[in-house]
Amino acid sequence: MGQESLKHKRLNGTEYFHNDGENLGFNVGDFWSWSVSDLVSNTTRGILAEYIVGRAVGADLEIWDEWGPYDLRTPEGTRIEVKSAAYLQSWFQKRFSPISFNCQKHQYWDSESNESRDETGRFSDVYVFALLGHTDKETVNPLDISQWKFFAVPTAWLDARKRSQHSITLASLKRSFSETVWQDLAGRAKKAAEVHRKMQNGEEVLFPEEF
Repeated sequence: MGQESLKHKRLNGTEYFHNDGENLGFNVGDFWSWSVSDLVSNTTRGILAEYIVGRAVGADLEIWDEWGPYDLRTPEGTRIEVKSAAYLQSWFQKRFSPISFNCQKHQYWDSESNESRDETGRFSDVYVFALLGHTDKETVNPLDISQWKFFAVPTAWLDARKRSQHSITLASLKRSFSETVWQDLAGRAKKAAEVHRKMQNGEEVLFPEEF
């Protein structure tokens, strides 16, 4: 007999660790400060990028879903996948990191049933590529939204792309799309979703004129 997936409650950081009810004097907020204060690290930056994009587009951000087939859903129902990159890393660097975003197809997995579909694909309407574009380690701050740039790309465009289906470079993105800032991202994502639907319906779309 199987066990249903867990239904998590949103924590606020004040929940304390205890030993059979005895308060141990440290809480979830302490754990968060210890575990995710390095916002530049690849793993944490990726989660942060999802949150920043979610805030921009008004997505449901109750609890981060690590295993969903896509990252975010807007109030209008647009499904968004978020990928991030940065020039700077937390470790010593001789040079800036080259910018390339993963856009590989993946298997659809349902956490409710723990079942995967046989086919691989992209299960969003829009990809948002989020670039932490700052290049000074003394002043880099991922909480400063002005240090981020975004590209909203119709998923159908990626599917139709003749070059690599695994990743896309910044130069390739710029050939067809213009970057946008956080405060304009919601509108750009909406436009990308419209173009995605046009392409799925076989309509001709010109790039970068549509953006």
